[in-house]
Amino acid sequence: MQKTIKIGTRKSQLALAQSNNIKNLIEARYPDVKVELVKIVTTGDKILDVPLAKVGGKGLFVKEIEDAMLRHEVDIAVHSMKDVPAELPEELHLGIITKREDPRDAFVANDYKVLADLPQGARIGTSSLRRKSQLALMRNDLVISDLRGNLDTRLKKLDEKQFDAIILAAAGLNRLKLSGRIASFFDPAEMLPAVGQGAVGIELRKADRELLDLLSFLIDETTAVAVRAERSFLHRLEGGCQVPIGAFAELAGSRLTITGLVASVDGSKMIKRQMTGDAADAEILGRKLAEELLAHGGGAILAEVYGKEID
Repeated sequence: MQKTIKIGTRKSQLALAQSNNIKNLIEARYPDVKVELVKIVTTGDKILDVPLAKVGGKGLFVKEIEDAMLRHEVDIAVHSMKDVPAELPEELHLGIITKREDPRDAFVANDYKVLADLPQGARIGTSSLRRKSQLALMRNDLVISDLRGNLDTRLKKLDEKQFDAIILAAAGLNRLKLSGRIASFFDPAEMLPAVGQGAVGIELRKADRELLDLLSFLIDETTAVAVRAERSFLHRLEGGCQVPIGAFAELAGSRLTITGLVASVDGSKMIKRQMTGDAADAEILGRKLAEELLAHGGGAILAEVYGKEID
């Protein structure tokens, strides 16, 4: 049995909380195994003054960690699944998806309870094109501004009244014991989450089969099936984490229902569809839903965003 496992992780509070949680679970299961955190600064962490959508590229929060894994400097990486691009390096795979936290987006405000309470022209902060497009559709009178930085920084900007409200992932707030900051939640029917939102994945080298076996106790099959469908949808649309694409899959017995959307950044165009099928065909279902969206106007919307047609 491997005596030391090195986890590659971002330095953010949330990334460290997620990685420490995995570390604790492994050490509790295998008392003879020592788990070390190796903190790595990613491109996305360095660029804090520019909206990520304008930076371009995919994997802004994972590439440097993957490179460290390929150099055998770390054994595994713990990721927020919504940060992981659809395509991974050939030698790596997402062997483990853990139990999903709350997948919803949270409305965070000090003086208002729900989005409808905001006065006309109120300033709302988010760094996500997916959230911006759906917010614009719900309330086109709001001023939607970019909000970057870690959770503490974002909450501080709200408290300093730079914003009237901000939108954050409920999962991150819950994991950092900041649930008390949530004024209300957006139901996935009104604001579709990002692909993999609320789920944590463990990426490792395909060759490390023994390590995968060792850590397989962390797999949550219900979450894994849903995330496989969502990521298959994302892969077909050639999406990274900074395009206006959302998807959410839910399992009920052996049936899987997935909802997906493609939107223009200003919310003026949005194609949203839902599909139900056998959970065993999760990837096929995700891809079929993507094809349906592409055929019904999603292709034209994404061609505008990407500056090129999708095959």
